[in-house]
Amino acid sequence: MIKSMTAFARESRTGDFGELTWEIRTVNHRYLEPHIRLPEELRSLDVAVRARLGASLQRGKVDCSLRYAPASGAVGALRINVPFVEQLLKAGHEVGSMIGRGAEPSPFEVLRWPGVIQEQEADLDSLTSAAMELLDEAIATLLDTREREGARLEQMLRDRCERLEESVKRVRVQMPEVLASVRRRLAERLSELRAELDPIRLEQEISLLAAKLDVDEEMDRLEAHVAEVRDVLTRKEPVGRRLDFLMQELNREANTLGSKSADVAVTREAVEMKVLIEQMREQVQNLE
Repeated sequence: MIKSMTAFARESRTGDFGELTWEIRTVNHRYLEPHIRLPEELRSLDVAVRARLGASLQRGKVDCSLRYAPASGAVGALRINVPFVEQLLKAGHEVGSMIGRGAEPSPFEVLRWPGVIQEQEADLDSLTSAAMELLDEAIATLLDTREREGARLEQMLRDRCERLEESVKRVRVQMPEVLASVRRRLAERLSELRAELDPIRLEQEISLLAAKLDVDEEMDRLEAHVAEVRDVLTRKEPVGRRLDFLMQELNREANTLGSKSADVAVTREAVEMKVLIEQMREQVQNLE
């Protein structure tokens, strides 16, 4: 199944550690280009996160961010180092007695003393484990979204392929009459010069012109490329680059068909083909 490179996923989890929220957004890009933002407490996960993304995604610009809100009493909660404060106050009283000056410090003066306030350490093992499990869930959600969007794009591409084939069939039906009309018009214009021209040479020139206007090869290649597009859409590996190349080939043949056209109806079909191919090309840019 083909996958779109454009998708978004958000997953959250709440526990004793607080709340974790992953957001992953992907857009089209020639290569896999991850941009990861992590909270300070979980900076060490950067390498592991890149590995998880690389194992699941082949192409696309990826913005991946983790938000962490500690629970009350968890990371960030302040704790007073009571034994240290008691020792500090005792030492202050002893010094005051020694110098004959006693003074009670204010609570905020005590709080400013290094070591009085301690920040509780988080249980990093459980926190990192929860973060990585949640990342796997977010990646799974992202892949589901990419597959659903890919299925929609696949249907659009198949529809455009069918319309391209119909256009080629119409040109094939029209071409015999187009070539016959060209031969008639050319013969009429040269009828006054027939006496001065070698009839054999004249017929050769008419045949050469008809050969230049013949587009059988272009139509054969258009049909072959469309068949290849359909085949590529059935593959399980990433197909975006292959389809992008096929769009270039389809466009080249449609341009050649338009340049050879000697009939308004054929020109109109060539323009319609280029419109269809451009619609396909724009969507192929979003495929992995």
